[in-house]
Amino acid sequence: MITDVVIAGGGPNGLMLACELSLAGARPVVLERLIEPSEEPKANGLLGQVVKMLDHRGLHERLSGSPQPPQPNSRYFMFGAMGLDLSLLQDSPVYALPVPQRRIVQVLQERAIELGVEIRRGHEVVGLSQDDDAVTIDVASPGEAYQLRARYLIGADGAHSTTRKLSGIKFPGITYDRMTVRSAHATVPAGWVDPATGALNVPGYGAVMPFMPHRTERGGFSYAPMPGHPPLVSTTEWDQPTTDAPMSLEELRASIRRVLGVDVPLGPPDGQGPHALRRLTGGNTRVAERFADGRVFLIGDAAHVYAATGGGPGLNLGLQDAVNLGWKLAAEIRGSAPSGLLNSYETERRSAAQRMVLNAQAQAALIAPGSDVTGLREVFTELLRDPDTVQRLAELTAGADVRYDMGGRETHPLTGRFAPDMDLHTPTGPVRLAELTRTARPLLVDLTEEASLAESLALRHDQVDIVTARSQTPAPTALLLRPDCYVAWASASPRPDPMEIETLQAALQQWFGI
Repeated sequence: MITDVVIAGGGPNGLMLACELSLAGARPVVLERLIEPSEEPKANGLLGQVVKMLDHRGLHERLSGSPQPPQPNSRYFMFGAMGLDLSLLQDSPVYALPVPQRRIVQVLQERAIELGVEIRRGHEVVGLSQDDDAVTIDVASPGEAYQLRARYLIGADGAHSTTRKLSGIKFPGITYDRMTVRSAHATVPAGWVDPATGALNVPGYGAVMPFMPHRTERGGFSYAPMPGHPPLVSTTEWDQPTTDAPMSLEELRASIRRVLGVDVPLGPPDGQGPHALRRLTGGNTRVAERFADGRVFLIGDAAHVYAATGGGPGLNLGLQDAVNLGWKLAAEIRGSAPSGLLNSYETERRSAAQRMVLNAQAQAALIAPGSDVTGLREVFTELLRDPDTVQRLAELTAGADVRYDMGGRETHPLTGRFAPDMDLHTPTGPVRLAELTRTARPLLVDLTEEASLAESLALRHDQVDIVTARSQTPAPTALLLRPDCYVAWASASPRPDPMEIETLQAALQQWFGI
């Protein structure tokens, strides 16, 4: 018996892909080597475009605990430990969702089980071979070893991906071995925290704004008071002597003294753990030489890793890998995929990965120690007074600058980009555009006069969801969305002419084979 898809890895990326495949009618099996989800503190939240993506799948409310849609950060953010004044922008592209990774895994696992996904914990891929029809997967488990046959195998098994190694896919890139990052959950003197701004006022040094990495010529310091958790305090230093000694709060205190030049009396964390207390030396920025090998695909950290950018941007990229691949792979399994659809996964996501490489390398250069870097930062600070510069860096950080090639039909500014949220008035009542994409199906939103497009495509309702609506805000008159919520075609005409309808039909053929 051949199952549709086996996913190696039950972290956020693997579980997100399992949900996407299930929504599209495929049958995934998730193999996760851990018996129980990890309690180790990892990413502290989600950053960027993926926050909007989760809203489009109805998962934002589960993760945030609020029915309110995502709201952009319109105040400050950081690039290379330098402030981005987002208040200069008309529309900020920076979205943040502060939620620990273990909660992300919990919510995605619950959703996957609701959709009928089979999750096998304690099961690990240890070997594979493939032929023209399927992949044969050797699995180690708490019981006896066994084999699975699947039409496709997805490696969502992290930076040290066994799937990638077994497939012979190289992982070229750069290793940074000079940098040491120390982090711990800890308490700080209550009187040092400004109740109005949340800043940590360090005597003899000054205010350190929360969640904003702070750079000196000797290293970096950050203070992150996560809601419901003790603050996470971190330092970054270069060219530190190596040690095998266990990490301790005293070691972090000494590091802060070197970086800031003053003492910060950290205390043990309050409340129930797990609590972070770690030292990481070095880091990697790497992108797999290819994201696919026959019937094997890679997503997330198995395909790309980045130093000096934190877990938020990495999850932003990996979860969108999953959403990009899911509908395309399901269409291939159903036999409805047009020629080249599955190949577009690597084309589109490699481009996004390379943008993140640029992001990581630029930020690494700007936070490095030394007076020459300080001079560069002073020049950069002048540039950050320009709204256009802030806009470009904010979009790069958020991943909002990604624009896919839609077959040369990018005549509308939205074509190729992630769909904007819009308040729509439909025959059944008001609705946000994000609420219409929960089923992960192709969607045509028709705002034209007399719903002219919906009438011309009436016979395709079984293949494309078609919604007629009105909008009181300036908006395109029609949008065709792929299941990953990127705009495949758009129009600004009150009544599209025959040539525009022809380009719409070409987009339907290119992406959905209809």
